[in-house]
Amino acid sequence: MDLSEVRTRIDDIDSQLLDLFSQRMELAKDVAASKMQTGKAIFDPAREREKLAEVAAKAPQGLENQAIALFSLLMSMNKASQLQIINRARENGVSRTVRDSLVPLDQAFPRIASVCCQGVEGAYSQIAACKLFDVPSISFEPSFEGVFRAVTEGRCDFGVLPIENSTAGSVNAVYDLLGAYGCSIVRSLRLKIEHNLMAAPGVRLSDVREVISHSQAINQCAHYLEKLGVVTTVCENTARAAEMVATSDRRDVAALSSIACAGLYGLNVLDHNVQDSDANYTRFVVIAREPAIYPGADRSSIQITLKSEPGALYRVLERIYALNIDLVKLESRPVPGSDFEFTFYFDLACPAVDPAFSALLDSLDDVCMSFRYFGSYSEVI
Repeated sequence: MDLSEVRTRIDDIDSQLLDLFSQRMELAKDVAASKMQTGKAIFDPAREREKLAEVAAKAPQGLENQAIALFSLLMSMNKASQLQIINRARENGVSRTVRDSLVPLDQAFPRIASVCCQGVEGAYSQIAACKLFDVPSISFEPSFEGVFRAVTEGRCDFGVLPIENSTAGSVNAVYDLLGAYGCSIVRSLRLKIEHNLMAAPGVRLSDVREVISHSQAINQCAHYLEKLGVVTTVCENTARAAEMVATSDRRDVAALSSIACAGLYGLNVLDHNVQDSDANYTRFVVIAREPAIYPGADRSSIQITLKSEPGALYRVLERIYALNIDLVKLESRPVPGSDFEFTFYFDLACPAVDPAFSALLDSLDDVCMSFRYFGSYSEVI
């Protein structure tokens, strides 16, 4: 056969494959209906092993692995379709939570609100809050957990917290607290961070022997501080560092803080923009006690804990890819106290109202040990 004849034959086979694939996926509805009626589990490992062994035995020599991969994918897609049908009908399903959290189109994100931040006046979280809200009434807590408590106890409408930096990575403590307190992300902001070295009036750069700041700020200025040859001391917040320097009698100490802190605490800037990378951005999230998805939300965050077995992450990624959802962040962390179990953080770019997003949330049960939905939101730049 010449090439045109081969391609014609391939097209004919592909047409048959598509028809058979459609028939196979259509049967997922009947399987789901039966399992809902009988209460039988979606995943039947014994049948799956038996089926794959049969496929391997029937496959031509040299194509056993490819055949197993193909039929594993077909079975995974069929299970996903079953889960979507079953979970969509559940009152406590995640997609139902998403639908119930959608705010009416005529209700915009609040311009005026009470907001809690970690640190003191001049902290980057406070600067972020003033960009996120037109007129925020801001209170402060000394720790990230204090912000979560203020939100869950109803002492403020929202909390603003850093969750990721382009240089230093994710703020793991905030992710952990999201899971522990059950708060939802309702908006985010990407803020350019410019650290400045500041000290009391009259102190020169050559006088500085110790620099105080938050651990993230110190990490983001690591090369600069190494060249400066100073000792670093970690405190709870960059603005708190400026406050500590301002109230100290020492003449050899400086702080890494925002430019606003120089005016707030009467300090002189010894060196501007000392972060190692000029493209230094921090993402801040707005958390709320109850889920709320405001109009225009096109980004979502989820956490998935996977079993320690081959292909576990692939099966999740396959579900995301099959629904044409854009994965914009994937990060893993070992689960504390576990034996080789990992939790993964996903940021997905997909409108919250897109049926594909609901379909994804409803189809993850069989490919993970646990799953948390952190919220859907818009990101302000």
